[in-house]
Amino acid sequence: MGERVLVQLFEHNNWANRRIVEACAALTDAQLDAEPQTATKGSIRETLTHLVAAQRGYHALLTLPLEARPVDPLPFDALSASLEHSGGGLLALARDEPTAHWSERIRTRDGHLVEPWVVMVQVINHATEHREQIKSMLTALGVTPPDVDGWSHGVARGALVSIAS
Repeated sequence: MGERVLVQLFEHNNWANRRIVEACAALTDAQLDAEPQTATKGSIRETLTHLVAAQRGYHALLTLPLEARPVDPLPFDALSASLEHSGGGLLALARDEPTAHWSERIRTRDGHLVEPWVVMVQVINHATEHREQIKSMLTALGVTPPDVDGWSHGVARGALVSIAS
């Protein structure tokens, strides 16, 4: 398959997260803070901040000792920079996955031991769920959400092309 699939998943995740942040950057404070008219809990601002803070936490879980992991709240104006940092770090981990020494479980803040692959799966799953929630809230506000699925990423990367008829 050419490039490793795990790397592609994390490249897609970073691309999709950037597109969602860019779409939300154009919103007013009233739109960012509007109570959702969908089954989603929390505003766009709250959901986006949660998505980014969680990714920062997953990256820290995989790379830092327990006492060095950040616990401070993430300011809204720092979301893009945080996404770039943690997304780049997670992508680097995905690239190094075949040579990574991930034989030991990692201790979480809430008293669990977790294998690193579980965290990597959670990064992708968690971001996908919250991007879809944000897209739903954008639609409810009358804003066309960005296409962030795998097909759109394939087109953007030139990996999905139309066959000339």
